[in-house]
Amino acid sequence: MNVLIVEDESRIAKRIERMTRDILGNNLHSLTHINTLSEALKFIEKSSLDLVLLDLNLNGESGFDLLTTAVSESFHTIVVSAYKDQAITAFEYGVLDFVPKPFNRGRLEQAFNRAITKEKTAANRVRFLAVKKRQRIQLIPIEDLLFIKGAGVYSELFLTDGTKELHDKSLEKLEQLLPPAFERIHKSYLLKMSEVREIIVKPGSKYMAELKNGALIPIGRTKYKDIKAKWL
Repeated sequence: MNVLIVEDESRIAKRIERMTRDILGNNLHSLTHINTLSEALKFIEKSSLDLVLLDLNLNGESGFDLLTTAVSESFHTIVVSAYKDQAITAFEYGVLDFVPKPFNRGRLEQAFNRAITKEKTAANRVRFLAVKKRQRIQLIPIEDLLFIKGAGVYSELFLTDGTKELHDKSLEKLEQLLPPAFERIHKSYLLKMSEVREIIVKPGSKYMAELKNGALIPIGRTKYKDIKAKWL
């Protein structure tokens, strides 16, 4: 994993670095520490990352200024902060975990395990998906999302108004963040189950979900029984 620590207190940063090396071991490919918001943004633009550990108070600047950029990227973000009252907001923006300070090795390891094992976030409170559009970040409300189609390392977001947006996170990473209302119905699709009007069985054991807007989404053969049971 390629990990970036964004923390302005050197003592805490060194502690996080030590724990990160200990927890990840041979899984850690690179570890970088940056203590300012502007430098972190520059580093993110030019680097290939798997995980960012972010403090919300950086020399008096708000980590949320970086968070909206970070959650639109391909990597996961874990907030490490003393501002526990900001946890809900952080989850709404799409962080994988919120580790409150003071923290111990066990709690940080739990957060890392979510990233490694692709475990769904416990909060499931994400309200927005942030996408990069015309050199700025656009927040897409979850209620405007119908389904998501995997597009290699990216994902295509299909919205209620008929438009489509590209997200830098893979389908697997978005699946970790989204609430239970979304189901992985196919290896290439995540679907909001409340949008299903009918489940159709076609010749050759092909299964489709017909949405309320008329769209047809394939259902994987191994997932059909489970999806049908949840829909009913």
